[in-house]
Amino acid sequence: MPKIVKPLSDAEIRRAKPQNKDYKLPDGMGLSVLVDTKGNKYWRFNYPKPYTKKRSTLGWGSYPDVTLADAREKREIALKLLEQNIDPVDYKKTEADSNSELAKNTFKHIALEWLDRQDNYADATRAKSIYLLECAFALIGDKPIAKITPLEVLSVCRVEEQKGLLEKASKIKSKCAQVFRYAVATGRCERDPTVDLRGALKTPKTKHHAAVIEPERVGELLKDIDQYKGHMITQAALKIAPLTFVRPGELRSAKWSDIDLDKKLWTYTPRKTQNSTAVDHIVPLSTQAVAVLKDLKTLTGQSEYVFPSTFSFQKCMSENTVNLALRRMGWSGEEMCGHGFRAMARTILEEVLEYPIEIIEQQLAHRVKDVHGRAYNRTKHLAKRTEMLQRWADYLDELKQKSI
Repeated sequence: MPKIVKPLSDAEIRRAKPQNKDYKLPDGMGLSVLVDTKGNKYWRFNYPKPYTKKRSTLGWGSYPDVTLADAREKREIALKLLEQNIDPVDYKKTEADSNSELAKNTFKHIALEWLDRQDNYADATRAKSIYLLECAFALIGDKPIAKITPLEVLSVCRVEEQKGLLEKASKIKSKCAQVFRYAVATGRCERDPTVDLRGALKTPKTKHHAAVIEPERVGELLKDIDQYKGHMITQAALKIAPLTFVRPGELRSAKWSDIDLDKKLWTYTPRKTQNSTAVDHIVPLSTQAVAVLKDLKTLTGQSEYVFPSTFSFQKCMSENTVNLALRRMGWSGEEMCGHGFRAMARTILEEVLEYPIEIIEQQLAHRVKDVHGRAYNRTKHLAKRTEMLQRWADYLDELKQKSI
């Protein structure tokens, strides 16, 4: 006849004192408290393994972190498993493995894995992606990606939509879609639920970069740049921006190794399209641009960057430097920004100087196609583009002279 064990009480466990050797306080049905020589108290469950009946012990933490009631609940679960010939130790290991695998398949885990693979992302692009994804992490980050519904993604976007941030809500949906497509490609979910959200969000109004496109105002801006009282590196960047109309990020990260002043060429691969085309973009340098760069090289020639930071020649110019300089000169954010030099050139080159739009688009490093759908090679039409940029520089000088 099995020995009847009197159940423990909390008071008995609390009063238990250490002895010369470890001892157990039994609670019955395999559960006991092990009291060691230092007075620490640990829960132990002793049981016969299914089929082999070999004795085994399972630990459930220490008392009082695990209460008497908690330990008894764990015992009940273990006894039910044993009735089904399931070893509690094996079950615990299987459950841990399952939870570990589940953690690897959460939206947040997969999103960070996807982001880590975007080697072509600039630091600013990576930071913006994390900023947008964190909005999703708050609501669906810990959910298994395969179980996320379109309604849950919509709820994430609606948080920003209700604040009136329509463009941000749309960008969050797009960023989530990229993560879901990656999950589909890697076998972690079957479909992208964002495709069901078409038309569910309010459409943000298109907002173009602020740009000066009236010739008279362009002349005033160029005169202000010539009279800029800030750092010489910043002034040089302001002078080169309208002459080359490259993207602001490409301007500030320009390297001397990519510029040949003798041949009057600046050759680099645009970061925005390097993954899709990997074709070098060539910027013919006008006489005016070469003059600015030659003067600048006496100051920054020892740096890798044409426009290094004013604080450290080991880093390129900050992304806000040109915009802040424009503000100091009195040009508001609604009037002009660093990206606006591109719109300025595109508009005036087509409407005033009447250059073919495909040549202008090529010089802007946009992906343009011919009538057969083939993308133009950016190295073609170089002679026409060289002539265009010199005429453009001369025209800018004319506008500046008229504004004096």
